[in-house]
Amino acid sequence: MTEKHKIKAVIFDMDGVLIDSEPLWQRAEFEVFSSLGVTVTKEMAILTKTMTTAEVAKFWHEKFPWTASTLEATEQQVVAKVTELIIKEGLVISGIKTYIETLKSEGFKIGLATNSPASIIPVVLDKLNITHLFDCVSSSEDEKNGKPDPAVYLTTSKKLGIAPVNCIAIEDSFSGIKAAKSAGMLAIAFTNDNNNGVDTSLADFVIDNFNTELEKKEKLYSFS
Repeated sequence: MTEKHKIKAVIFDMDGVLIDSEPLWQRAEFEVFSSLGVTVTKEMAILTKTMTTAEVAKFWHEKFPWTASTLEATEQQVVAKVTELIIKEGLVISGIKTYIETLKSEGFKIGLATNSPASIIPVVLDKLNITHLFDCVSSSEDEKNGKPDPAVYLTTSKKLGIAPVNCIAIEDSFSGIKAAKSAGMLAIAFTNDNNNGVDTSLADFVIDNFNTELEKKEKLYSFS
């Protein structure tokens, strides 16, 4: 690690990195969009996986126009359903809390940059009891474009007061990794023991399991 890339902050994606919420998003979107006459197929749903909620609503509306609800109201229906599912069923990614606590104790600034709506962020952080560990949080909802656009990462870097070159992002999708790299950051691909099928080709590091990383402490700080 060169001095130029001395890492001072670690920025986490949320869905799939802090909490296993991807299946919950799929269920919520299927329920809401199907009720509006949309034929939601598995193949097409894959295309929306890394989109913001607004982008997902627009995507399905363009293919299956409906009149029973506005795009904004439909988006909020999805958000409300996901929030309900996260509270009731959301599964915490194993080892994530201890991992963040360890980074925090070592003096790293901790940020969050997600494509999910801002209203869901406190729900997830509260469920994991990690709100106090984050120095700032950001949602692509407040940006013109979501990931893979780097905007949400650049905003998070600015909030932290740390230059992008001194930040590293932890992502579970190629889209997120690309966003972080485009922002000028280093990127860690989180594979969740290879269960998420993430393309790691652009990543600077790979983490398969947070518990394993904690056991290999020398690697945990290899980017410091």
